[in-house]
Amino acid sequence: MFDPTSTSNIPADLEAFWMPFTANRQFKAKPRLMVAAQGMHYTTHDGRRVLDGTAGLWCVNAGHGRQEIVQAVAAQMSQLDYAPAFQMGHPIAFEAATRLAKMFPADLNHVFFANSGSEAVDSALKIALAYHRVKGNGTRQRLIGRERGYHGVGFGGMSVGGIPTVRKFFGGLLGGVDHLPHTHNLEHNAFSPGQPQWGAHLAEELERIVTLHDASNIAAVIVEPVAGSTGVLIPPVGYLQKLRQICDKYGILLIFDEVISGFGRLGTGFATDYWVNPRHCLPSQGDYQCFSPHGGGGGAGGDSSGVHEWG
Repeated sequence: MFDPTSTSNIPADLEAFWMPFTANRQFKAKPRLMVAAQGMHYTTHDGRRVLDGTAGLWCVNAGHGRQEIVQAVAAQMSQLDYAPAFQMGHPIAFEAATRLAKMFPADLNHVFFANSGSEAVDSALKIALAYHRVKGNGTRQRLIGRERGYHGVGFGGMSVGGIPTVRKFFGGLLGGVDHLPHTHNLEHNAFSPGQPQWGAHLAEELERIVTLHDASNIAAVIVEPVAGSTGVLIPPVGYLQKLRQICDKYGILLIFDEVISGFGRLGTGFATDYWVNPRHCLPSQGDYQCFSPHGGGGGAGGDSSGVHEWG
């Protein structure tokens, strides 16, 4: 049996596991292994105690080893480990969706469960396309992301994402995608206390993209309200409000990717509590504490009704 207290916990063979976003050869030559965790600390294979400053992969919001969570998960696994969601269900899934919907801001009152942040993003993009189609606006197929944005590793998320090292090996990805400029500018925003004062005008680039393609061809804009993987970038004062105004003006859905910022990371339930409400929100990862693979998305009733009727 695996002993987390042992100081010789390096497996004899590290080759089979192909690690994501990792320099595999260098790592396996000098591995850094976590073997236990409690509260806000990991224990490494060589017995060191390490502060978990990012809460796992931005997902262990309640801390490690919470016994009430462990016991709840164990009890549910003993009673029912899995129930399909296609044409059948389980009561707790409906209860969980209702509770999550009550936590969401404004009229985000429907929940679509997924297995990860990446899947939640791709699902949100598909829902946006389906929404316009069933509303009779099937030409709205173009998606708009942002430079330096990270939206997971699905083809949709990589396409609207804007981190070059995530995209460069995979060719053209999805067609019909544009990108807004990022808001990171050290000349104007370095050492800003709180939200930078400079940068709200960058949202107006959306007007140029709309002029180029026409609003009748644009389905959705997706951004992280607080950019995470690119360096934790706080939005400039008024930036998100301008994005929402332009999207409303042209009937474009605004999607907030809160896979990182959702569920209390910013001191409120969601980043939207500080600024504006989107039409779709992706509060993944932190909601299920990463004890099981889960993600999710919230949709506004007014936006999703056509999809519900169709499906």
